[in-house]
Amino acid sequence: MGLRDDPPRDEVTIGVLLAGGEARRLGADKRGLRLGGATLLERNLTLLREIFSHVAISLRAGQDLGAGGTYDGAQVLTDSWTGSPLAAIVTALEHFKAPVFVLACDLALPERQAIEQVLEAFRGVDVALPIVDDKLEPLHAVYGPACLAPMRRLLERDHHRIIEAFPDVRVATVPFPSARPFFNINHPEDYEQALRREVERLVLGEATRLQHPTAAEESSLDAGPVPSQPALVAIVGKSDSGKTTLIESLLPELKRLGLRVGTVKHDVHGFEIDTPGKDSWRHGQAGAEAYVIAGPDKLGYVRALSGELPLAEIARRYFSDLDLVVAEGYKRQAPQRIEVFRRDAGHTDPLCGPGEALALVTDVALEHPHRFSLDDAGGLAAFIGTRLQELRRY
Repeated sequence: MGLRDDPPRDEVTIGVLLAGGEARRLGADKRGLRLGGATLLERNLTLLREIFSHVAISLRAGQDLGAGGTYDGAQVLTDSWTGSPLAAIVTALEHFKAPVFVLACDLALPERQAIEQVLEAFRGVDVALPIVDDKLEPLHAVYGPACLAPMRRLLERDHHRIIEAFPDVRVATVPFPSARPFFNINHPEDYEQALRREVERLVLGEATRLQHPTAAEESSLDAGPVPSQPALVAIVGKSDSGKTTLIESLLPELKRLGLRVGTVKHDVHGFEIDTPGKDSWRHGQAGAEAYVIAGPDKLGYVRALSGELPLAEIARRYFSDLDLVVAEGYKRQAPQRIEVFRRDAGHTDPLCGPGEALALVTDVALEHPHRFSLDDAGGLAAFIGTRLQELRRY
């Protein structure tokens, strides 16, 4: 059947974010998990706003997002039945009396294109949803008003499986080759996997952008940082806090994420890396402004300076082919800092004041929105990885 013979697509203008889960298996509020610089609630709400003219958030009875009947401009609906995704869908259909697209808040990597494919399939049917390898994805789907009666009957019998309503309605399935857009977070290891996938997306997306910049990026004078400069973050802390130890444990985790990383160590007292009397040292003594010691497996570059080179300039000039530069020190110069504060170091207060540190690595119960334990190098690496674009701005 050709496209001209297909029934017209039914208009869907309402997107509903299902945010009423209890997260028993995860042990934390999934809505607040951060990915790519925003919470899952914020990310998925933003995505729905890009597609639908009206957006709502569905919650269980007793839940509260702290803004009464709205949250960040989105209407908040409270389930009229015992909390479950099916109850949330019934509540939305009762309220709007129109087709709704529902999206689970714990989906980590939903894609606009995938949503639009499902919307396109909502033609002369009551349900449109993805299918991957014979597995249906009912929490990334469109439901029409005809679903309300059979779904209510299920709830009245205390049945909560959404697909039990499908025999009584017209269903269109949309085949997808990958389950990536429907990956949800139920366990801590799922969150870790989502963080790693987001890092991969950012790195690959940045590489594609550099190879094929848009006209606006090529012509704009205020487009932000130089595209090729690496991300930059400094590990700071008072003396004996464990900066070098943290970097030693962090680097393998960053490498495991596929990131190419360089480091800069700040030495305020000056240093000597060449050996007096050696040929290369003699080159410098004879007046070479810069010289290289080259071997089969490494290269050393020495350059005389009239003054200290700023950290940002070091990153741009010498690490332009890498993804990330991790500096040790530079507590005043670094645009973004992660502080290490260790109980046994003998200090009473952190180095950074409130709001100054991007993250805090500590064994002390200090308040910080991004706090990591001393042995959580993997979590810190994933956190850094999801902020590569932010860390490139300096």
